[in-house]
Amino acid sequence: MAKLSLLSLLAIVLLSCNSLKKVEEDEYLVTKNLIYADSVKINNEELESLIYQKPNSTVLGYPLRLNLYNLAKENPDSSYNAWLNNKENRKKRLEKLLSTKQVNRLGESFLVKGLSEWLKDIGEAPTILDTTRTRLSLARLSAYYQGKGYFTNNTSYVIDTTKNKRKAKVNYQVSLGEPYIIDSLSNDISSTAIDSLYFLNSANSLVKEGQQFDLANFNMERERLTGIFRNSGIRNFQESSITFDIVRDTVKSADDQKMNITLNIGDLKIRGENEVTTSAYKVEKINKINIYTDYLSTSTLDSINIIEYGDYTIHYSPNFDIKPKTLANAIFFKKDSIYRDVDKIRTSRQLNALNIFKYPNIIFEADSLGNKVNTNIYLAPKPKYSLGTNFEVSRSNLRRLGVGLGTTLLIRNIFKGAENLSISADGAYGLLSNNTFEANYFSEFGGDITLDFPRIWFPFINTSKLIPNYTLPKTRIAIGTSFQNNIGLDKQTFNNVLGYNWVPSDFVNHNVELLNIQFVRNVNSNRFFNVYRNTFERLDDIADRYETEPELAEFFESDSDPDDPTLIIPSGTTGFIDAVENGIIATSTTDFNDVTRLEERRKRLTDNNLIFATNYTFNKTNREGIVDNSFYQFRWKLESAGNLLSAFSNFIPFNKNDDEQLLVFGVPFSQYIKNEFEYVKYWDLSRSNVLATRAFFGIAIPYGNSDNIPFVRSYFAGGSNDNRAWFPYSLGPGSVSAVNDFNEANLKLALNLEYRFPIVGDINGAIFADAGNIWNVFDNVEDSNATFDSFASLKDIALGTGLGLRYDFTYFLFRLDLGFKTYNPAEIQSERWFKDYNFANAVLQIGINYPF
Repeated sequence: MAKLSLLSLLAIVLLSCNSLKKVEEDEYLVTKNLIYADSVKINNEELESLIYQKPNSTVLGYPLRLNLYNLAKENPDSSYNAWLNNKENRKKRLEKLLSTKQVNRLGESFLVKGLSEWLKDIGEAPTILDTTRTRLSLARLSAYYQGKGYFTNNTSYVIDTTKNKRKAKVNYQVSLGEPYIIDSLSNDISSTAIDSLYFLNSANSLVKEGQQFDLANFNMERERLTGIFRNSGIRNFQESSITFDIVRDTVKSADDQKMNITLNIGDLKIRGENEVTTSAYKVEKINKINIYTDYLSTSTLDSINIIEYGDYTIHYSPNFDIKPKTLANAIFFKKDSIYRDVDKIRTSRQLNALNIFKYPNIIFEADSLGNKVNTNIYLAPKPKYSLGTNFEVSRSNLRRLGVGLGTTLLIRNIFKGAENLSISADGAYGLLSNNTFEANYFSEFGGDITLDFPRIWFPFINTSKLIPNYTLPKTRIAIGTSFQNNIGLDKQTFNNVLGYNWVPSDFVNHNVELLNIQFVRNVNSNRFFNVYRNTFERLDDIADRYETEPELAEFFESDSDPDDPTLIIPSGTTGFIDAVENGIIATSTTDFNDVTRLEERRKRLTDNNLIFATNYTFNKTNREGIVDNSFYQFRWKLESAGNLLSAFSNFIPFNKNDDEQLLVFGVPFSQYIKNEFEYVKYWDLSRSNVLATRAFFGIAIPYGNSDNIPFVRSYFAGGSNDNRAWFPYSLGPGSVSAVNDFNEANLKLALNLEYRFPIVGDINGAIFADAGNIWNVFDNVEDSNATFDSFASLKDIALGTGLGLRYDFTYFLFRLDLGFKTYNPAEIQSERWFKDYNFANAVLQIGINYPF
């Protein structure tokens, strides 16, 4: 209650703040800037950034930082002294009680002075109108439009104070006039090598006759030409060598506003100590290629060995050995080929991707033969062995306290072909939060072995023509296992992956898992009803209706409450289910169907799983860096399981179980096809405000040897990265009301929308809406409330809305989201909207980094 009162008091204080508190009577608080071009309002973030004086930032329209600043005392020192000396004996009484030194320190304390300084730091001073800066903003706007060809534009501003005499809106007005048009293009190129290259690529010029003048086009054309020249042998071409002469007549009539453009490309400027000389550009070819594999070695030159391999001269020491072919595959310079910048970029990228060298250093030296250049590549090996550890302490609703420890040993260049072997082991031990099991502790441990090859390894096939080396091809072979004790059914898992990955560009990624084998063994399947308590309670409620049946007497606890007997786990639950399914007792049709469904679920979740899958994932984005907030991401994944084993069964006789399922090592293998699509789109609105959206659709269809999807490959809804108004596994399927401990299905639809905005410093806020659900389709679930039958089932899409806070730690982001159930399909039709839309039923989610 005290916390709520404090928050309420803070809210009242902030809401009652006067934004004009620190604005003098003869001053104006800038509240808005409006830009008009030929009387048309312009909404352009680039133009708005040119304005010197920007209005104070707001959070959902409220000037939070301004009002925090206004809460600070302007001169806390003088205020304290005035209070101290306001009464004749106050200072003396305080000095007698605290001492003179402590009274002086009190004036420097956080409550007296520090609080005001802190409020000023996190707050924002009012933006006071300064007409000098307004005129400077006009000059910027004028220069911007001149860069767009409006050389005769005129600018002015109007200060609007009609709504409040101390608040001002500034209207910036630009009269554009007629734009200048490029009438003719000519060129003056001093180098014959440059001249021929230019004319070969002039058709794609970004500066054309008849085009409106735009300074941005000239800058992009300089970048385009520089890239062409540097990838056509002109190794040392300087972008500053490209200039444009612009001839225009600003005194001509408005009908004749044309200009003539001359492209100039000068010679190479060589800066000496006292003078600058010039030299004609020329096309250079690669001559010698020297590779120094251990240039930081302390060995003497006598111990350095040299080997000639193709176009390369490799210098290496006994301290480090690597196969020449591996280096050749990572270097894209070829003897007697013309120099290309792209080859340098790809070489650096590939050498770094090998993860056995520190940053490579590539140096070019002009050869005495004129147009030849020697290439020296200096490499410094990373340590062969690298050991990493991690330690964590955890707590959850199931684990009272858990301690985890993991370690990873990385062995680089293990087979001298840049193969890297990673061996990791981890374990966790702790105390349970409840008495589900006889012991009050849990443990989990496991390990993985991963071997990475810097190439696509496929027997008898040369893949380098299909997947070039510059795409950073990688083959990964991984084997892992884990063991659990007192965690659910105590699963033992075994994983084996043979996968390939290649990256054609910074924006596209391909990943293929040719083999993804997963075996899951449930050690203690008899614990099912101890772990899945909701399922047990549903079964026990049904059994209570038949407790008087003599055949069931031994299935109930003898010492339990006579008015509420409970089934014994596992003998009682198994016995009751058998009695119902075998007709030993007479039950209603509804109870029979419910017990059958519960037993089907128990079998599905306790059966061992063998998944023998192949999958392909395609990722594409146009994001140019972590600060780019206007981009899209697309991911498509296709997975198929069981087909290879099914094909083998035509030649090798497999055993079958009672359900006619084919068995491998006594376990029915899963057979299904799974397809997923995900699209994420960001819009950078302005001033660090971002609108982000995501759409996801996934479906997994069982067939052949399976009539359902393994739990580990199914979908769930809810959680910090999904629909945040529900906890994980608590939403769906369909309009079912979270009857199971872990609700999952094989069809999922999710739609997310989030508006992100800055609040104070590294603290950001968000408003979000999450929609979606899961359904069963094409499997053995027959509950109409849980299945997707037609587009009419879309009425079961749940909607959650809420607010979020984020703290940016630079390297990661800590996230709190409070979700409210806005539309809950599990409720009856008349109560689905806003029934639980309150703080009592809100869900607090904790996450790391953004959900999408």
